[in-house]
This record gives sequence, structure tokens and C-alpha cells, in this order.
Amino acid sequence: MPGLVDCHVHVNEPGRTEWEGFATATRAAAAGGITTICDMPLNSIPPTTTAAALERKRDAAGGQSLVNVEFIGGVVPGNTGELAGLKAAGACAFKCFLSPSGVPEFPPVTEEDLRAAFPLLARLGLPLLVHAEDPAALSRARVGRRYQDYLASRPVAAERQAIALLIRLQEAASIAPAVHIVHLSSAVSLDLVRDARARGLPISVETCPHYLTFAAEEIPDGATEFKCAPPIRSALEREALWKALLDGTIDLVASDHSPCPPDLKNTGGDFSSAWGGIASLELSLSAIWTGAEARGAGVQRLAQWMSTAPARLVGLGNRKGLLAPGYDADLLIWDPEARWVVDPDRLHHRHKLTPYAGRELRGAVRAVYVGGRLVSGGL
Repeated sequence: MPGLVDCHVHVNEPGRTEWEGFATATRAAAAGGITTICDMPLNSIPPTTTAAALERKRDAAGGQSLVNVEFIGGVVPGNTGELAGLKAAGACAFKCFLSPSGVPEFPPVTEEDLRAAFPLLARLGLPLLVHAEDPAALSRARVGRRYQDYLASRPVAAERQAIALLIRLQEAASIAPAVHIVHLSSAVSLDLVRDARARGLPISVETCPHYLTFAAEEIPDGATEFKCAPPIRSALEREALWKALLDGTIDLVASDHSPCPPDLKNTGGDFSSAWGGIASLELSLSAIWTGAEARGAGVQRLAQWMSTAPARLVGLGNRKGLLAPGYDADLLIWDPEARWVVDPDRLHHRHKLTPYAGRELRGAVRAVYVGGRLVSGGL
């Protein structure tokens, strides 16, 4: 099948290369069948909020990346004047946060910031990828070791209110920019998305393997390796996300690979102080195939969710995401019948802590070609 395109990856180089880095991230991507990654504008230092910062990141990636690397520019308060330069420098999309990002150098935007940015984003023609949680709906209380307390601190209402705001801003714009909701954790807001699409608004949605694999009821207290934002929700929410993915309401799946050093996760089980991110870059294909096959979906749907749709989102749909004449020879050969158990020590990303440890998955990568060149023999 076509190589996977992961449009949501945090590589963290330069500045926080001890968290991941292009050498380890692209090796992990290749092992998991991913032939193109789109690097998020954070948590690198500097963040990719100017053309100069993008060039620094491109220089860092050069010579050590096994797969194709694309770059997403950041939208933060006060950098509207940088957006055209970011596109000219090669940014394939833009990204913003509505709630705190977790790092001080990438602050969240306000409604006023978005109103200022939307006309320019529409003219530039690149999608805005949004971490959609309304900060007013998030609890500031310290939550400690109980996972249910952490879950309650980031309620479904935060996603719904943020998505409603984005749709209102699209409706108010003379020309609505394309908005893409990243890492949707709950299907509760999807009625808003369906209604917006019916009115012709350009809005798309992704979810992630961890929301489609795990359930809050199964997460032990103190198991901070499961912490992410938005949080992993109930089994009922997981099944509702699968239903929306299967019926086409959710457009695609991306990893949101967001690793960190073990000491930032191993906080004695305290969810307030643990870093919020799941390391899963090379596990995405197998995790999604395991769930998809169990629900009767075939490999064609997998290719749509993880190759074709993400390639189109970031403007690569004319050369990646399909097996067709004239497209790049980014190819994945894998065995959908294989079963294997995740051994963290065999993973290729820099730090091995992952909530998938010990989990049996289906589907094993056998060979990956980037531009016709063999880059990995798989997991």
C-alpha cells in the first residue's frame, strides 16, 4: 500500500533533541511504515513561528532523516505578520493552541488573535490545525494520582466549546479558512462538525490511535504513561469515535507522537506534573489495523485514513498517499495477519516508555521504500 503520511508528529529538534530528534523519529517512522511525517512547530526551540526558525529546523533535519519531512508553521499571539513568510519558506500547514501548550515559547491564541489571522490564512490557502480545548472549561485544580480526576479536569465540554468557537469564526469570515481539528478525543462534538460541513464550511477532523485503542476504565491510577491532552476517555467514547471514523465524519488518523525523557513522565504517578504526550509513532499502523479489522474494515479504509487523507490535508495529495502513476514511490509492504507483542526495548524512538508496552497488535511492517529506496525492513 502507499506509505503512511503522519501529519501530527512532535520531533522536538532543535532545542529539545534529548526528547526525540529527527534521526530517531524518522527511524521509528520508517519502522512503522510511515514515509512522510509533518513536524509540529513545538516543542522545538525556537518554535517554528518564523521563516528563520523553519530554516533552522530544516537544517537540523537535513542529512539524518530516513523519511520525507514536512514542516508545519505556528500561529501564536502577535505573529500574523510571519505567516506569509512561513508559507514561502515551505510550511505545509499552520498550527495553534486554544489552551496552554505545555511549553512557554508557544502560547495559546485568543478569539481576537484568530479573528486577526483568519483572513490571511484564507488568502494563503493552508489549513489551520487546532488544538481545540476551551481553557475556560479546563480545571486548574491539582489532580494527583487518580486518573478519573485527571479525566474530569479536561471535560468533553472543553472540546465542544472550542469547536463551536472555530465554526463561529469561520461563519463570520468573508472567506473561511480551512480548519482541521487535531486529536479529537470525543464524538460528542461531531454534530457541530456535520452541521458546519452541511453549510459548506471547510472543517476536517482527526483522531489518534490512543483514543481508538485505550479506555479510561482500563487506566490504573498513577499510570502517567497514558497521560495526553485531551485525555483518553471511556470505552463508550472510543466506540463512538470508531463509528465516526467508519462513517467518514472523522477524516483521518494521526499519531500525535509527543515523546519526552522518562523523568518527565515518571513523576511518582502524579498526573498534574507528568508531561502530556503519547509515544507511538511506529505503532500507529498496527494499533489502527488491530481495531479496524476487529470492526470489519479493510486495508482500503486504512490507506484512506493514514495515507490519502493526511496527504491531501497538507497539500501533498498530488504526489503522495496513493499508488498511482506519477506519484512518489513511497511504498509500504506489510503482513496484516502477523501478531506481535510490543516490546519497548525494540522500539526505535529515543525513549521507550509507551502505554502500548506488552499489548498484542496485528499487522507487521516488512519493508518500507521512500522514493523507491529501501529504508527499513520493518519492526
